[in-house]
Amino acid sequence: MEFSDLTTSSGEWLRGAGPESDIVISSRIRLARNLADFPFLSRATEADRAAIEHSLQSCVANLKSSQRLSEATLYINVGNLEHLDRQFLVERQLISREHADANGARAVVIDPAEKFSLMINEEDHLRLQVMQSGLNLHSAWEQMTQLDDLIEEHVTYAFSERLGYLTACPTNVGTGIRVSVMLHLPGLVITRQIEKVFKSLQKINLAVRGLYGEGSQAMGDFYQISNQITLGLTEEELITKVADIVPVLIEYERQARDFLIRESHETLHDRVSRAFGILRTAQTISSEETMHLLSSVRMGVNLGLIGDLQIPTINKLFIHTQPAHLQKITGSELDSNDRNIERASYLRRHLNADGGNGTSQN
Repeated sequence: MEFSDLTTSSGEWLRGAGPESDIVISSRIRLARNLADFPFLSRATEADRAAIEHSLQSCVANLKSSQRLSEATLYINVGNLEHLDRQFLVERQLISREHADANGARAVVIDPAEKFSLMINEEDHLRLQVMQSGLNLHSAWEQMTQLDDLIEEHVTYAFSERLGYLTACPTNVGTGIRVSVMLHLPGLVITRQIEKVFKSLQKINLAVRGLYGEGSQAMGDFYQISNQITLGLTEEELITKVADIVPVLIEYERQARDFLIRESHETLHDRVSRAFGILRTAQTISSEETMHLLSSVRMGVNLGLIGDLQIPTINKLFIHTQPAHLQKITGSELDSNDRNIERASYLRRHLNADGGNGTSQN
């Protein structure tokens, strides 16, 4: 597997499959881990960072040579990447913005199917991330446990019998786990119930973030719901806490969509039809407008208002029309105006080719 192969593929979380995938885009488990033999990165020297990176690279190499990781697993030195390539990995959810923008020795390990990635020298020495399509938190945790155990056979983690796993940020101390689910909630946004839902989540210590996690804005009506604390609860308890609340959010979203179909069918159909029409005919379009319109189209497909268009196609367009993806696909760096033109062309090609013969008359 080569870095360039990512440009023509779609990751696990874009498959549009799995339980409740009309509303739940993906389930993700992250673990924060540090190596016992080195200081936290905030106190680490450049030599420390390089040694940490080398130690974890050797670990990955050993796992590949013993066939416990796929030979196609990709190891990328993030510090050597161009800015565009780093942004591409951020858009793909394989690294964080902080990891992309940091300095010094750092790397990412990517599974060929993009079911997991390992960020080396992000905020912690190691951030493990497992992603699955749809609502699959318990399955993701099983995969994460296996991956974490494989790595711990080769390195010693910083661990306290009293506190648990030691991490750079105090809110991660304990299990070091972050459990998150990405949801598509256009119905709650349109019916203006989204803020009320978010306030309820905050009361039970669940955080709400945008598409790219902490500090990002919601785009295309995508929201990540995750735990805020890790200390004092087991991994299974934290996963169950998030897993138990997601069906409630799914039900709220379905009720909102049912209300729109029942009480505002013509208005909703017009909204979806206009969005689809613009995406299929626009000559220039921004990333923000594309996300907004694709959100309406995705809801329209799931409600049967648009025929002959597949959800995986829409999911792919959400990501492949982002600035770095678009430039990687075209093979050239583009300014904002040229990106808007190329984005419109890309949308026309894919939406007019992949079915989408028009909106349903339902």
